[in-house]
This record gives sequence, structure tokens and C-alpha cells, in this order.
Amino acid sequence: MAVIETKGLTKVYNKDQVPVHALNGVDLKIEKREFTAIVGPSGSGKTTLLNIIGGLDSPTDGTAIVQGTDLSTLSDSELINFRLQHIGFVFQAYNLIPVLTAIENVAFVMQMQGRPQKECNKKSRTLLEEVGLADKINKRPSALSGGQQQRVAVARALSSNPDFVLADEPTANLDSVSTADLLDMMADLNEKENMTFVFSTHDQRVIDRARRVVTLVDGKIAKDDVREEHPNA
Repeated sequence: MAVIETKGLTKVYNKDQVPVHALNGVDLKIEKREFTAIVGPSGSGKTTLLNIIGGLDSPTDGTAIVQGTDLSTLSDSELINFRLQHIGFVFQAYNLIPVLTAIENVAFVMQMQGRPQKECNKKSRTLLEEVGLADKINKRPSALSGGQQQRVAVARALSSNPDFVLADEPTANLDSVSTADLLDMMADLNEKENMTFVFSTHDQRVIDRARRVVTLVDGKIAKDDVREEHPNA
């Protein structure tokens, strides 16, 4: 069973005024352990697609099925809980909580899941060590570089033991060194931990590392290029 499947996914904004067709019947399957980039020009529907399969937006028509669950069948509260339990998010703007330290930011999602504080602290520390921030756990976002903040964001995304991670332009604000380090870390998690990653990106550096590249043009899949199978497949 696919981790993610969309069927006839359509999204129209401003339906009653000047309609904007962001997605036009997208059929897509993402299997476990994929390292996939969704690419295309600005306005092609990349972020809209990620938002819908992440349960952050709803389609005008069609379905988004995640781990066998049609997201349209969930109430608002059920959808919030589903995202919390199944999906990790990494955003372009990091979206860290400014008043919390790195370890507190990572622990926050687990606390929302109702896990014991001791477990939250232990796992947060372990994740930050794994992303190379063992010496920054008590630093707030303002004291971290962009690359370090994005690493915290990745650790936070992984803290909930998600079925997959959605990364929307995760390298857009990073320099070349930070981008390479971040992609190395994500590729390592994909290969060794079998973590599924789906990127929305313009960044050629991300595209070059992806094992599958899905190209959107005018809200439709124009090309689906599978470059190589997962090394552990």
C-alpha cells in the first residue's frame, strides 16, 4: 500500500471570482522509503499539493489518501490529530517557536502527543545529537544560524515518529554548505532509517539528490522520472 496516494486531485482558488486552477487532476502514488522531489515553475501547484497531502488544505475535487485514510473523511479535530501522529513537516521559514530552546522546540510535538516529559527530553536530546547540534540544545532560534535552525526543524519533524516527512522548500534560505549538510543528513535518514521524504523545491541541489522527480506544469504532472530504487529496497 502506498504511503500517499492522490486521485484526480484538483484545487481551484477564487472559484466565485477569477478562478485560479492550482491543481488539475493529479494522480500520484508515493511509496515508503522514497526520496522524492516535486518540482516545477512558480505557480505550478507544488506547495498546494504538499499542503493537501499534509492535511493543511483541502481539495476542490478528488481525494488524498494517506496511510489508507481518505483525509476528506476526517473532522477538523481528527485531522489535527492525524497530522500529529503521522506526518512530519519541514518548512522554508523553519517555524520554530522563538521563546523555546532547541530541545524545547523538538520536544513540543511529543508533548502534544501526550508523551511523558522524561521521554520527550531524552528523545529530543538524541535527535539533536543525530543532526549535529549536541552543543546547541539550550540555544534559542535567534542564537542559531539558518542551517542550524533547519536542523532543529528536521529533528522536530522526526520526533513524532511520522510515516513520512513533507519538506516545502527546505533549502531556500540556506547557503551551499548548509544545504549540502542538510541534504546529507536527510539522505542518511532515508537510507539508514527508511524515512520517506517528499520535497517541494526549486533548488537544483535538492533535485540532483532526489531518487524520483515529479514535475508539475499548470497543476498537472508533466513528467515522473524515477532515477533509482532505494538502496535498501
